[in-house]
This record gives sequence, structure tokens and C-alpha cells, in this order.
Amino acid sequence: MTTLRYLDNVATLQLDAVTCIGCGMCQSVCPHGVLVVSERKARIIERDACIECGACARNCPVAALTVKAGVGCASAIIHSWLTGEAPSCDCGGSC
Repeated sequence: MTTLRYLDNVATLQLDAVTCIGCGMCQSVCPHGVLVVSERKARIIERDACIECGACARNCPVAALTVKAGVGCASAIIHSWLTGEAPSCDCGGSC
């Protein structure tokens, strides 16, 4: 998916491909088509489209996906836009 984008290089989404069983739940519940399942494994195809809603991680039966829903760099950047404060996301990097 290339038309819907969130913020570049800030999504907290992580996939443990070894743990993934390829059930397809993540692909089914992701509102932006960030994940696809092929060859019995999920793959992140458009990380920057991730809105960090957490639907994929909550629906993964083997906890192969993690995402800090509502937190992270993306949330910090949006908060800074709204408040005028400097972003602070606790990731140790630069937002």
C-alpha cells in the first residue's frame, strides 16, 4: 500500500518471523495493509503506513507481532504538533 502513509521511520511495529505461524490474522485486521502473509509467514510490506493501532498484535495467537499502540515516536510527534512542545518519545533516538 503506497497511498496511505503515517509518519516516516517512526512506527514501533516489530515482527518475529521465527515465531509467526502464518495464520493471516494480522493481514485481516490491519486497516492499512501493512502486513501480508506469503509462504506461511507474515511480512511487513509498508511499515510507514502503520498507525500503531495494535490490532495486529492483539489478534496474533502466538505474539509474533509487537507494537506500542498510542505511544512511540509517532505519538510524540503528533503531540508536539498539537502543543508546540518538543517531542519526547522515550525511544532514545531523535524524533
